[in-house]
Amino acid sequence: MSNDAATAIPAVDGPQGPQQELPAHGLGASLPSADARAKTEGTFPYASDLWAEGLLWAAVLRSPHAHARVVSIDTTAAADMPGVRAVVTHADVPGDATYGRTVADRPVFAADLVRHHGEAIAAVAADHPDTARLAAAAIAVEYEILDPVTDPEKAFAAPPLHPDGNLIRHIPLRYGDPEATGEVVVEGLYRIGRQDPAPIGAEAGLAVPRPDGGVDIYTASTDPHTDRDLAAACFGLPPEQVKVVVTGVPGATGDREDPGFQIPLGLLALRTGCPVKLAATREESFLGHPHRHPTLLRYRHHADAEGRLVKVEAQILLDAGAYAESSSESLAAAVAFACGPYVVPHAFVEGWAVRTNNPPSGHVRGEGAMQVCAAYEAQMDKLAARLGLDPAELRLRNVLATGDILPTGQTVTCPAPVAELLQAVRDFPLPALPADSPEDGWLLPGGPEGAGEPGAVRRGVGYALGMVHMLGAEGTDEVSTATVKVHDGVATVICAAVETGQGFSTLARQIVQDTLGIDEVHVASVDTDQPPAGPATHGRHTWVSGGAVERAAKMVRTQLLQPLAHKFGMSTELLQITDGKITSYDGVLSTTVMEALEGKELWATAQCRPHPTEPLDEAGQGDAFVGLAFCAIRAVVDVDIELGSIRVVEMAVAQDVGRVLNPAQLATRIEAGVTQGVGAALTENLRTARGLVRHPDLTGYALPTALDAPDIRIVKLVEERDVVAPFGAKAASAVPVVTSPAAVASAVRSATGRPVNRLPIRPQAAVAAP
Repeated sequence: MSNDAATAIPAVDGPQGPQQELPAHGLGASLPSADARAKTEGTFPYASDLWAEGLLWAAVLRSPHAHARVVSIDTTAAADMPGVRAVVTHADVPGDATYGRTVADRPVFAADLVRHHGEAIAAVAADHPDTARLAAAAIAVEYEILDPVTDPEKAFAAPPLHPDGNLIRHIPLRYGDPEATGEVVVEGLYRIGRQDPAPIGAEAGLAVPRPDGGVDIYTASTDPHTDRDLAAACFGLPPEQVKVVVTGVPGATGDREDPGFQIPLGLLALRTGCPVKLAATREESFLGHPHRHPTLLRYRHHADAEGRLVKVEAQILLDAGAYAESSSESLAAAVAFACGPYVVPHAFVEGWAVRTNNPPSGHVRGEGAMQVCAAYEAQMDKLAARLGLDPAELRLRNVLATGDILPTGQTVTCPAPVAELLQAVRDFPLPALPADSPEDGWLLPGGPEGAGEPGAVRRGVGYALGMVHMLGAEGTDEVSTATVKVHDGVATVICAAVETGQGFSTLARQIVQDTLGIDEVHVASVDTDQPPAGPATHGRHTWVSGGAVERAAKMVRTQLLQPLAHKFGMSTELLQITDGKITSYDGVLSTTVMEALEGKELWATAQCRPHPTEPLDEAGQGDAFVGLAFCAIRAVVDVDIELGSIRVVEMAVAQDVGRVLNPAQLATRIEAGVTQGVGAALTENLRTARGLVRHPDLTGYALPTALDAPDIRIVKLVEERDVVAPFGAKAASAVPVVTSPAAVASAVRSATGRPVNRLPIRPQAAVAAP
């Protein structure tokens, strides 16, 4: 992101608008993260840094096959190796043999059948990590290799891969008149690849047995209470005998620390009576955790002669991989948002999520919504070309607004400034063309060492509009609990909301600063002895956990002000706290917060629970979502039309944020989301061959680097507060991830004249049409 754009972030009206003077602390301030210095200096303790006296090291044996029958497992050689303390298989699981966040269909260790490459077979604990790995390799497993089902379209007729069958969920959406037709019809078939969360730090953890027969698990969990409950059920223990302690999380764009890592770790600690540490290799990380759902999408759009949408028909097929994971939730988002942020009078969508022998799919930021965005925006480009309309103008004729109705029948009650967002990116000045000189060779697609010629480079401009839902959906009980304590003028926030890089810990400090006028605020570390706060997904913690912190802080505020109000014969509502001072409306009372707190210890606990939602019915109808967030992006790309190499020059972003709570963090979240989306558009795809993951490492899986990151211009942040959300703020991270791949694809279509119907975009798809 350029320096010019960076200085414009605090100005909600964009780079051309007035700059705002930011407060020093509290909401609206660019308060830095409390752990920023430690992370920058390399002293922040991550899960892989954990240590305990007398610890053992764990290793997991994983299947080399995508689909096989397990004939026999012989652990004798491994158990007899010097230094090996324990070997566990499916026969050693004392509790539930399977687990799952939504459906308990995934075995702790494969027993009779292997359903995907990398499935856990056994685990070993030894006194040295090399010994553990050698022992795991020494376990003799006899397999009967079976033909894998890797094509999700063939999963419907294939023999069942699981006792629950191959179909995880089917959602038919019916809205409007099935006989409606438009004067102009365009069709398309689209494929979205398997993006991996690719966390900077691979999975790691430490399990420590307890004197009461339980176990404490130290790990970088993003949903500690769910992880505890799943682990306890597999250990055959009550939840109170298992404690999950959240250690430093090295960022998360999906679920961190899959239970498939934690449960073997805990079993080994319980079996040996010693602390056991597991630090996954990058290969194990790729094989062990869920990925974004590969998706096949078929679309037919109907429009009138003026370009207004009449009907959308779609078929959406999600490849869930071997187990259900969060596929049901991802499918609901895909089907509900299949038409995008557009007014569509008639919509008919069929969505399926099916099991295959491919690697498991699960929660990755923007799941479901990202895949359909790439498809419906490609359809909008086709319509614009067919009608001879400017792509931005076609979109403006169809955009959604507050009060419109989604194809699920739900009325959009939250702010939906989609037209304003699109106009902002459309009107933002385009970047200059690079000079045709040797000094600017690095600006060519492929870089200075590429073989491209300036004469073969074409510039393209594309647009995309995206939307996501906030919080859980379809009746999920969203609730969080927080406690605020004040002692000796220092406030402490206790909440089990995990800081994953989304900024919750900083937000919690800002809320207390704003409410109580106390500068020094600490956020306690998270463990499952605290009340649950739920997973760190869909902007939950800004909404429900931030809301719980605010309510608790306001209760403490009342406790603080009541004695003063009583003394002066007035209501607490007539007192205000500003800049660390307490004053009355009439100026009679004026004191500092520190003076009022002297000798007092105050605390309060509160919950936040948003209004309920409901599941989609048999016709795909229902008020399934608490709130929505929107984004518009204009992408500018340079494409070498002979080689098919692509350089993303600029991404102009306008986003519906509700309220800016921390300008610097918000800018960072948007930049990160756009960059992740650029990766999905151009490079990121975990490739498989007959279900086997090819090159499960950061050499074979190409993440975008600093050289690949485009100039990101945040041209407008629309602050139209959602009245039902605490602070009025909306989720910020997922919607740019959803929107940016579609914008890049649109720009490549503009440059090349090619349809671009697959993500990531392959070089042959970017070679100009003859």
